Amino acid sequence: SRNKRIGKAATTPRGTLGTGAPKQYQTNSKPHSRQITPIQRPTKNPCYNLRARSQLYKVSARPRRLLLSSVPALKEKVVNPLFEKRPKQFGIGGALPPKKDLHRFVRWPKVVNIQRKRRILKQRLKVPPALNQFTKTLDKNLASSLFKMLLKYRPEDKAAKKERLVKRAQAEAEGKTSETKKPIVVKYGLNHVTYLIEQKKAQLVVIAHDVDPIELVVWLPALCRKLEIPYCIVKGKARLGTIVHKKTASVLCLTTVKNEDKMEFSKILEAIKANFNDKYDEYRKKWGGGIMGSKSQAKTKAKDRLLAKEAAQRMN
Repeated sequence: SRNKRIGKAATTPRGTLGTGAPKQYQTNSKPHSRQITPIQRPTKNPCYNLRARSQLYKVSARPRRLLLSSVPALKEKVVNPLFEKRPKQFGIGGALPPKKDLHRFVRWPKVVNIQRKRRILKQRLKVPPALNQFTKTLDKNLASSLFKMLLKYRPEDKAAKKERLVKRAQAEAEGKTSETKKPIVVKYGLNHVTYLIEQKKAQLVVIAHDVDPIELVVWLPALCRKLEIPYCIVKGKARLGTIVHKKTASVLCLTTVKNEDKMEFSKILEAIKANFNDKYDEYRKKWGGGIMGSKSQAKTKAKDRLLAKEAAQRMN
């Protein structure tokens, strides 16, 4: 039916229109003298020429001459057939992976983060001498002998006090009167210790290095030095608190000691005076802090090396 509609145009060669077409489009039955050939891409660009493209990606298969001495001889690995290789699969439901150090992923409590940041800030910033003297604490050996001495003069706890008062009440009920001497104990409490220093009753003052706020005790070393009372700074307020049955204690004080401990106590006092009272003028002028981090130190060192190199080149 299609051939009937368009006549002989279906059988005419390509590029001509037969008698079945409208008159304005009819041409001779002969093919057009200039036939349109398909557009050929330029052969210079190998991307449009399949043969050239295939040749472009061919790699020359010339064998390279290798010296036998340059090639190392491969040693055959001896495998024991008794031991089978069983590689582990660490996927889901498989073997457990080896343990790693996950310390840097720990989410620390806020208190720990704050105290670490505070410590770093104290290292970076310039610290005035009045605060910097609290970083110079008593050495370990002397501190241990001092705390042994202080433990001998611990004040009584609540249970011991209750027992003592019950015995005293029983004695009074029976009509007995017993004279009891005042016990020699460590004095504590900032106001009480300050009063004892001002009255020159204190023989030794022990100050904690980590009192917060530090303004509470920052003036105590100057007062002790002025009144010529031996003082020392120790670590830390929690350790002082254990001596007087408290959580923390900022200052402790000894007014006197027993006769059997006087020899040992005098040696401790001499060592403390040499470390603190005699060095007060030195500590009063020494600033602290200003210690930068490892990255900052590396940058400054590199800068100094560069400046030194430039100076050497100028000299030459």
